[in-house]
Order: sequence, then C-alpha cells, then structure tokens
Amino acid sequence: MQTGQLWDIFCTVIDNHGDLGVCWRLTRQLRDAGQRVRLWVDDASALAWMAPTAHQEPGIEVRPWADASQTSTLQTLPPADVWVEAFGCDIPEAFVAHGVATRAQPPKWINLEYLSAEDWVPRMHQLPSPIMSGPAKGWTKTFFYPGFTEDTGGLLRESDLLERQQNFDRAAWRQQHAPNLAAEGLLISLFCYEPAALPQLLAQLVDTPHHLLVTPGRPLAAVQKALAGMAEHPYWSALPYTDQNGFDEMLWACDLNFVRGEDSLVRALWAGQPFIWHIYPQDDNAHHDKLEAFLEWMQAPESLRKAHRVWNGVEAGEWPALNAETLQIWRQSTQTKRHQLSGQTDLVTQLIKFMA
Repeated sequence: MQTGQLWDIFCTVIDNHGDLGVCWRLTRQLRDAGQRVRLWVDDASALAWMAPTAHQEPGIEVRPWADASQTSTLQTLPPADVWVEAFGCDIPEAFVAHGVATRAQPPKWINLEYLSAEDWVPRMHQLPSPIMSGPAKGWTKTFFYPGFTEDTGGLLRESDLLERQQNFDRAAWRQQHAPNLAAEGLLISLFCYEPAALPQLLAQLVDTPHHLLVTPGRPLAAVQKALAGMAEHPYWSALPYTDQNGFDEMLWACDLNFVRGEDSLVRALWAGQPFIWHIYPQDDNAHHDKLEAFLEWMQAPESLRKAHRVWNGVEAGEWPALNAETLQIWRQSTQTKRHQLSGQTDLVTQLIKFMA
C-alpha cells in the first residue's frame, strides 16, 4: 500500500537509456517502499522492453516530459512532496513556476547525481545548493550522491534481491541460451560501447569452448563490425532486448560479464561474478580518473586493473588470458566488495530517511 510521500522524478534520456534505467529502478524501489511516484521522462520508448508493465504499475505514473510545461495538466495534479532531478537535468521552468505560485511551502528538492568512487563525492553528498535565480529563487536543492562508501548515498538495491538470486535456476538459463556450451567453456556476456580491445577479445575466443552472448544495440553492431575483418569467428550468439530482471539473470548466469555505464555496473557488483566495466567515455578523458578511483575502491588485483585499462583504451597492451586462475581472482574481488556493500544502507532507504 502506497501511504508514503509523493515523488516527482525527472529524467532526460541522453543516450543509451542508462539514465532511464537508473530512474526506473529508483521509481520501482520507491514504490515498493510504500512511496508514490510520478516519473517524467522525455523519451519513454525504452520502457517497452525495459519495463513492459511500467504504465500499469500501481503507485507509479509515467508522464511525458512535455506535460510538465502544460498549465492545464499541472492544475489537475496534486503537489508532490519531493522533486528529484536526475543526473543534472533541469526541471521545466513552467513546472517550477507553477509550484512556486501554488504551493504553501517548497518541496524537498533533490539533485540526484552520477555515481562515482572519487574522493570528493562524500564531501559533496547532501550539500545544499541555494537557487539564485528563476521562479524558485530563494529555494534550496540538495545534492545527493550515490556511492560505494558509508558516507555517500549508497546504491540501488531491491529488498528481495538476495532471495531472487538464491531462487534463480542458473543451469536452466545456461541450457536455454547456450545449449551447446561445453562443460569447460565459459559463458560470457557482452554489454559495451565500442571498446578498444574488442577485436583482441574476439580473437582470443576463437578455437576455445567459450560462448559469447552479445546484447542488442551498440554491442551487437560493434561485434559484427569486428567480426567482418576476421577469418575465423568464436562461438557467439545475439540476445534480444530484455527487461531489467532478465538482464540481472544474464549477469547471474554468466562466468564473466562485460558491462557499461552506471546501472549495469551496480548490477554486476550485486551479481558477484567477475566483470569488466566499460566506463562512459568523455571527450576530455575525465573518465580515466573516474575509472582509476573505482579500481582503487575495488582494491582490484593488478590483472583486473590491467584488463580495465586495456578494455577502455586507457593504455595499450595485450588482453589478459581468461583462465580459471585469473577468473577466480577476479570473482573473489567482486564478492568481497559485494559483501561489504550488502552491509551498507541502500540509496532508496537513505533518500526516504533524508526526506523524513
């Protein structure tokens, strides 16, 4: 039963749907915690496969971004207790102006930032940001930073995540998606942009019993382009689009996961399997420092650091051999951090507590 506060979450889809993926998980987890949520998004098309029942979920309204500037729409809506602008998007000025004109007091206003392990994040977390101009001049936003340590906002984590993992039939999933996988073969998932070391990985997989599962969109296009220049191909297959629970199951089922962006990085940590993160590339190479900060937080072994740097094009070099010893070292690194994170308060619980 939704007896908690009403939240307005604003999301703009920059590219690749990662922002929407995080916002939908946030929306769903707030609802599951008893809150009511309106999700305002400028492009909700990806919800058709990411969350097919999104428009029928109780306690959740998915609304077009454009409606937030329509006075006729705003006049019919009850005011929310909390405004969340995700990833630095600006709430439409008409929406803010309507709130200023009609509310007895300001809402709690959260600027939910990107995830980073950099050392400045704890210092910025929960800092107030006075609004100096515009219709809401004199109101205050609060920076809320997700993070990997106790002094940050934490990570998104469903209350039933561990139970779902324990009840997952890993053998059946592997049989369905790679029925010819040899007993000694690795099942590897690939969710990436266009990594520098992709041709190296594909070449290394040739003449091995390993099977590569390629997710749709940019990963599939990158693989097809790389394979066009190869005389021999590894075992691989293309996966269809799936909802968020299906994506989690893929990560649980595979022996090694290549992930990208923010949402899938967190899911790979919860999966507890070895993973390589393709960080979102930035023109000024600011992502290099962000990647190194994450690897330092992970206390990643040198082989895992090297793999990340080569995969992300930070440094040249040979892609490491995917043998059992290396993967076990990587797996232990992930599981150590998963255990540590499991003892920390999750993002939604922290947000609700902060609002109270």
